[in-house]
Amino acid sequence: MKDQIICRWVGKNQIYIDYHNNEWGKPIYDNRLLFEFLILDTFQAGLSWITILKKRDNFRKAFDNFNAEKIAAYDDAKFDSLMNDAGIIRNRLKIKAAIGNANSYLEIMKDEGGFSKYLWSFVGGKPIVNKWKTLGEVPVSTPESDAMSKDLKKRGFKFVGSTICYAFMQAAGLVNDHTVDCYLYEKYAKINR
Repeated sequence: MKDQIICRWVGKNQIYIDYHNNEWGKPIYDNRLLFEFLILDTFQAGLSWITILKKRDNFRKAFDNFNAEKIAAYDDAKFDSLMNDAGIIRNRLKIKAAIGNANSYLEIMKDEGGFSKYLWSFVGGKPIVNKWKTLGEVPVSTPESDAMSKDLKKRGFKFVGSTICYAFMQAAGLVNDHTVDCYLYEKYAKINR
């Protein structure tokens, strides 16, 4: 794997390399895992992604492995414990948003037949395969992420602007934004064929 070309944004940090090679851009259809990715992206707003990756295991422990039913039922004592947990991002608004987003997630699960089905509807049910040659060509938002953001907000989600939604779509494989020279580009492009 050392001789293979990977996306230029990865750099030399092993955490990024492992994340890129094993997760980023791999299509996800699991409801709970999609919820986890979206919540982590909401915590990333205004911060570097590596900060989230370094704290991801702590987030999983603090947020009951992103079990939405449990998160939706968090009381003031649990909120206070999260605010005092140095292992996560201790931002009052983001923690409140995660609890509210869990409630909105449960509504989507009930109303739309699943979070996965709902999210994948924004890309027609299969990954959008882009053909970026350079990192500079990759957009920060698209009409699809605009639509996702607008609808999530309408359903009560917070910290889900179009840029956050697009980063989520990239991470969860709703779009294939590996550059064409990356060894994973073709692997994930074949999923769409």
